Amino acid sequence: MKELSQELITDLQTLDTPTVCNALELVAPERRGHGYTVNPLVCTRAELPAMVAIARTATIRSAHPSDLKGKEARQMSEGYYAYVDEGPKPSVMVIQDLDGTLRGYGSWWGEVNSNIHKGFGCLGVITDGSVRDLPDIADGFQMLADRVGPSHAFVHPVSFAQPVTVSGMRVRSGDLIHADQHGAVVIPWEVADEVKAAADLIGRRERVIIEAAQEDGFDMARLRTAWGGAAEIH
Repeated sequence: MKELSQELITDLQTLDTPTVCNALELVAPERRGHGYTVNPLVCTRAELPAMVAIARTATIRSAHPSDLKGKEARQMSEGYYAYVDEGPKPSVMVIQDLDGTLRGYGSWWGEVNSNIHKGFGCLGVITDGSVRDLPDIADGFQMLADRVGPSHAFVHPVSFAQPVTVSGMRVRSGDLIHADQHGAVVIPWEVADEVKAAADLIGRRERVIIEAAQEDGFDMARLRTAWGGAAEIH
C-alpha cells in the first residue's frame, strides 16, 4: 500500500467518481466491469467534496440482538473502535449489513457514532445498511447508504478488518476509496498516481466533442470530425 499523501488527496478530489471510473478504464482496463458500487445508494450530503480515504471494513446486524453477551460483546465493540482509530488516515468506513432482506432494520449511524468516527479521522461511511439523525450528523461527515431509517434496533458489529461487499463493490481493509454522490470506487494503489493525468487526457478529448456539439449547425459530419480530432489528443 502506497502512502496517501496530501498531494494525491488534492489531485483526486478535483475529480468526481464517474471521472475516476473513466480514468481507471485507461490505466487499469481490467477493472472496467468491477470495483465500484452498482446498486443505488442514498447520499445524505451531496454538497460535500469527494471522499478520498483508506477503507476500514466491518459487518453489522440489527434485526436481532448480538449472540455475544457481557465481556465478549464489550470486547467486540472496543476492538471495532480501536481498529477504526488505528492505521493510516484519513479513513472511510465500508460496512456490510448482514441481515439480508432485513438489512437497514436498524442504523449503526447517527449523531454519536458519526462524531466518534470523525474524531478518529474518518471522513464518512459507505454502507448497504441504513443511516439516521441526518440533521445532527457530525459536520462534514459524509454518508452513502442503502436507506434512511428511524431506529438503531439491535445494531451491533459482527466483524471488522475483513473483506466486505457493499452495493456490489468488494473492499478490503486498506483499499483506497474515492466516493461522492454518484457512489464509490476502489482505486488500485499501483495506479493511483496515474489517475489524475488519465482523467485530464479524457477531459481534453471530451471537450473537443462537447464544444463541437454546442456550435450552431452541428450535425453528423461535424461529429465525425470531432471524433477524429479527439482521437489525435494524447
